[in-house]
Amino acid sequence: MGSIATASVDAVKPPGMPVSEHPAYRYFVLALFTLTLMFSVADRLVLSILLQDIKAEFALSDSQLGLLAGFAFTLFYVVAGFPMARLADRANRKTIVAAALGFWSLMTAISGLATGFWSLFLARIGVGMGEGGSGPSSQSLLADYFRPGELPRAMGFLTLGSTIGTAFGLMAGGLFASLYGWRMSFILLGLPGMLLALILYLTVREPQRGRYAQGGTQSAAQKPVGETIRSLLGNHVYLGLITGYAVQIMIGYAIAIWMAPIMLRTFDLPTRDVGFYLGLAFVLGGIPGPILGGIASEWLARRDIRWFAWVPGLAGILCLPPLWASLSATAFWPFLGLFALAYALFLTGQAPILSSIQNNVLPSERGFAVAFALLFNNLIGQAFSAAAIGRLSDHWTQDF
Repeated sequence: MGSIATASVDAVKPPGMPVSEHPAYRYFVLALFTLTLMFSVADRLVLSILLQDIKAEFALSDSQLGLLAGFAFTLFYVVAGFPMARLADRANRKTIVAAALGFWSLMTAISGLATGFWSLFLARIGVGMGEGGSGPSSQSLLADYFRPGELPRAMGFLTLGSTIGTAFGLMAGGLFASLYGWRMSFILLGLPGMLLALILYLTVREPQRGRYAQGGTQSAAQKPVGETIRSLLGNHVYLGLITGYAVQIMIGYAIAIWMAPIMLRTFDLPTRDVGFYLGLAFVLGGIPGPILGGIASEWLARRDIRWFAWVPGLAGILCLPPLWASLSATAFWPFLGLFALAYALFLTGQAPILSSIQNNVLPSERGFAVAFALLFNNLIGQAFSAAAIGRLSDHWTQDF
């Protein structure tokens, strides 16, 4: 499937009105998965606001902090993603998401019990392993709740989970660290995810796989892994999407991991205020960005389907000038305002990319396609960029 197909699929409607087809229930499921993504990102990025406290207690270098924030999480996030993605393409996806959510939430809480670099490193590995099972199943399942023409908008709302999770992780982590210390921040952020996992397991229904796809449910039968890989590698639209997304996501991970330490080192602010103001910037820029990106790409693609790729490309370019100006600012409020603008522009590309990936692969490939995309995103975007920036920071500390 080398081209984006939407309109013809919208005409396919399942007989009757099952529960999973009811608009209110579909958006209830979308809300639960948005919350799941929120806790995923919050549990992943709360480490950012706690890095300075952890550095002081364990006497770590910026290179070690980069390993904790990037490599420890990312390696096993990617490794766990592939077997869980294969399972997602044939097994009950909501059960996979619920189990993954419960496990990574537990490991987040255990991070608060770390006694040094290696115990915290192992706990972050556990968080990565848990979160690796969520993304492929979540996105694959939503593609069976929303028709292809509706999917960009649904993915736009799903992406809000990332934005809200970033803000929530920073705000709550900064507040909890100020009140109770960095260890309790991990524990208090891990506990609610376990409750959400139970709610998701009890209330979400597994929809019929591939019901909106070209070829119908016949295209949902899982093929051997080698055939699946060959199919994805031969899909030029898919390869273009995930390659561009990986390069672009380097910006997002660099912002998410290092912006809090930059603020703490540049401005005379306590950790709690940095968490609040940085979280506020993520909210102000991050809520309108993905929604507008989903709506705009959906509208523009009716005139030319290539807008599903052009919108993310423009977003990656247009966000750079205000980001550069933000990092060059010496006053706090210009820094914060320019950063919020850059973040909003950056996130307009998320919804069209995620929906296009789902719409351009077979239902039997959706989970594996997401895992393959996450391999690029996390190895290039998170592991490489976090570690590289930490190394460059150590190298240039005396000059800058």
